Amino acid sequence: MKPLRFEITNPILLLVAEELFIRYRERTKKRGKYFFRGTKVRKMIPVVSIVGRSDSGKTTLIEKLVRQLVDRGYRVATIKHDVHGFDIDHEGKDSWRHKKAGACISIISSPWKIGIVEDVEKDHTLAEIRERYVRDVDIILSEGYKGNHHPKIEVFRAAMNHELLCSREDNLLAIASDLSVDLGVPCVDINDVALLADIIERDILSACG
Repeated sequence: MKPLRFEITNPILLLVAEELFIRYRERTKKRGKYFFRGTKVRKMIPVVSIVGRSDSGKTTLIEKLVRQLVDRGYRVATIKHDVHGFDIDHEGKDSWRHKKAGACISIISSPWKIGIVEDVEKDHTLAEIRERYVRDVDIILSEGYKGNHHPKIEVFRAAMNHELLCSREDNLLAIASDLSVDLGVPCVDINDVALLADIIERDILSACG
């Protein structure tokens, strides 16, 4: 019998489904069954993706949202999607030499931060990255990943002279723009970061309890 597969796009229903799944996993664990690796049941961390065309101001908006949410007492993680690949190590440095010699994972650690460079065989989804790497935060803000099912805020500027990438059906939470756009979701002035944070707090963080 094939497993039943379906996709939930409504952010509130998604959070409820994730919570029910966590409770199910906790019950099966008590009976000695482990649905996932490990024994610790963790609360599902909500994700909000900041999407938009190149040079629309996604990074700037994320910077402002991170500061705004941190000032409100939330712990924030960010994930940046780079379809072109990247290199954060420096040629000639010890960790670079470890990786160049053939290490599939190279970790550099200090008393203040840890950096990991790991070979992967595919482009991981936000859910996979969250499950594998993200701990002890209240929310994840991602830059890019416009094709995912998580709630999205699209950055849209009149000067870009393009149509929006997302619609309400794409789980669009809000639009951050320099003009008025009517898509049935809040359209917020791109500089009104406090209001965008209010929407995230009300519709996403409050729903997570």
